[in-house]
Amino acid sequence: MLKSKRKNKSRRIGKIKTIHGEVNTPFFMPIATKGAVKNLTPEEVKNLGAEIILGNTYHLWLRPGDKLVAKVGGLHKFMNWNGPILTDSGGFQVFSLGAKAEEKYGLNGVKLSDEGVEFRDPIDGKKCSMTPEKSIDIQLNLGSDIIMVLDECPPYPCSKKEAKKSVERTTEWAIRCKKYFFKKVGNRKSRPLLFGIVQGSIYEDLRKESAKSLVSLDLDGYAIGGVAVGEPREKMKDVLKWVLPLLPQEKPRYLMGLGRPEEIMEAVNLGIDMFDCVIPTREGRHGRIFLWNGNQRSKIANCKADFYKTININNEKFKNDLSPIDKNCNCYLCRNYSRAYLRHLFATKEPLALRLASIHNLKFYLDLMKILGGR
Repeated sequence: MLKSKRKNKSRRIGKIKTIHGEVNTPFFMPIATKGAVKNLTPEEVKNLGAEIILGNTYHLWLRPGDKLVAKVGGLHKFMNWNGPILTDSGGFQVFSLGAKAEEKYGLNGVKLSDEGVEFRDPIDGKKCSMTPEKSIDIQLNLGSDIIMVLDECPPYPCSKKEAKKSVERTTEWAIRCKKYFFKKVGNRKSRPLLFGIVQGSIYEDLRKESAKSLVSLDLDGYAIGGVAVGEPREKMKDVLKWVLPLLPQEKPRYLMGLGRPEEIMEAVNLGIDMFDCVIPTREGRHGRIFLWNGNQRSKIANCKADFYKTININNEKFKNDLSPIDKNCNCYLCRNYSRAYLRHLFATKEPLALRLASIHNLKFYLDLMKILGGR
């Protein structure tokens, strides 16, 4: 539940209480897809300022298996992370990774029904089945602090008829998830939080219908799905305008899969509390580095999108540039190495390049959240 401390314009500045501690809002979750933030140790992620991370239900279920993780006491102990963990439901990967299985085995095996979804493991072709109840079981075995209900994330574009069916199925699956969740956890006070996911594609009435249906279930928090994983990004503001007034003020709001720094700033200003995205680490691994641009606090306070810029450190012009990566950053990379050195690491394909760039970009994102939260 969101304990609101104060508002800064429309920004919701507060805390979310979980089994493994409180998290300050707004916040960004580094993605530990397979039980690790790529190239970084949990200690490094924590020292960068992360208070919570995101684990991927789909990948951890297939390998190493949720039952193995449960045997060692959950994902926290398995990966040595003592802070909160949010796990997604696995639904998005079931649909999005079907193409990989199709490419490898000639049949993606994705069969969607009201009961759940069947699919092929893209690694070995094994047939698997995911239901709302199975998703809850996996996430409980992982020891998640914030559990997402299983939803159907429709492709874009899709017809209104298809989107309506998706909303209806997502609501029905949320009902089943809640029923099964409380059957498993009972009424104990110390339990994971359960979040619903608003769908509806780009259709205003369907987005509102989805939000109202999920709010009626009185879940612990609400996510907005689809906006950052296929639907046009310019539609984000419309979707938030339709949905946010319908969500309870006292409960967390999570915009899934977003995004670029200026998009996060805009979403926080509209009232979003939680974010996750692969951009900082993925872009870093390809040499794209985020830099502060001048007086970032003033620019962010005034909602100016030019508070940052990016450089491609692979460019020839950085070959002899001995200046720090970013004079306005105090991360390990910026304190110790030059642009020329980082470019050299990328040019020679040294693995250290990936670590250093990931450290810097994650620090940029986590510092952005602190500024947006007035911390």
